[in-house]
Amino acid sequence: MVKIRLRRMGAKKQPTYRFVVADSRSPRDGKFIEILGHYNPRTEPKTLEVDEIKAREWLSKGAQPSLTVQRLFAEKGIMAAPPHRATKRQPRKGSA
Repeated sequence: MVKIRLRRMGAKKQPTYRFVVADSRSPRDGKFIEILGHYNPRTEPKTLEVDEIKAREWLSKGAQPSLTVQRLFAEKGIMAAPPHRATKRQPRKGSA
């Protein structure tokens, strides 16, 4: 399966990300098919650059976005927002 996900770039403790189309079996920062844009959460306001034509093309071909990518694409107006979790997660066992 082909996924659209974030690839981490940048120095230690200074992350920037690229939107990439990659095989779901490849590692996070491994081989990819195409770069769709970039995202920098450290700027104010956050920088979000996406080639919308390429993104829509890959989505129409059946590429599955990760939840984070889906949320960021929704901010940009490329696709609908992911469903919001209705219930809270249970706390981990052993947490005080």
